[in-house]
Amino acid sequence: MSPVYKIAQITDCHLFSQTDGLHYGANVYQNLVAVLLEIKSQTDVQVIVFTGDITQDNSEASYQLFVKAVLNSGIEIPFYYLAGNHDEHELLDKYLSVPPFKREKLINDPCWQIVLLNSKSDTPKGLVTESDLIKLESMVDEQKYQFLMMHHHPLDVGYFMDRHGLENQTQFWQTINKFSSIKGITCGHVHQSLILYSDHTPSIPLFTCPATSIQFDTTKSSGASNGQSAGYRIFSLFGDGKINSDSYFLSRELNV
Repeated sequence: MSPVYKIAQITDCHLFSQTDGLHYGANVYQNLVAVLLEIKSQTDVQVIVFTGDITQDNSEASYQLFVKAVLNSGIEIPFYYLAGNHDEHELLDKYLSVPPFKREKLINDPCWQIVLLNSKSDTPKGLVTESDLIKLESMVDEQKYQFLMMHHHPLDVGYFMDRHGLENQTQFWQTINKFSSIKGITCGHVHQSLILYSDHTPSIPLFTCPATSIQFDTTKSSGASNGQSAGYRIFSLFGDGKINSDSYFLSRELNV
């Protein structure tokens, strides 16, 4: 069976105001450019979704560099986005305002709804507000399958990033568990490629997306690179509600 919808997810670029900015030793701008070019070469991808943390230094120039990288890549398919804990909604909307960028947070396919769910709060921790959960409930079309995309992780991953996970996990899952049509969730933020499962029957998979910047060393008590290259995820959504996903990592060394 062929997928009815194919999505590329990128996340956690952590750009600086200059193209030579280093994040834990990695040239994050070059990493982003290389990831975008790889995705561009996969001609069956229908949309790209960025799940947060464009910036590391909070500069407007870092947002401009993100847009430059996307435009220079020649990507023309729709490119949706969410805010991470490092980002500002206003700056995302200001700079990601030209094609192929899309501001909408709902993607509709005849079989699927893809919902982009805001989890940015006033702290590094995540929060899906009560009003956003109510909005999600009203948005779900149970005649379709749903796939949710967000920045913060709604399940613990077992290393230091759990200090900055989703604050209201219980409330979040109480809402999610109302809908058997929700078939999967993906997030950024954790700088790792993982698949976790909710305590639910049937269990809902949580995919985490590798970062375009660096992958965290999960044995450390705070941020450090594990030496793995930049990555991204591809999701294939099928007409029977199944989701297949693979993570991809750059295979070549970048010259910094």
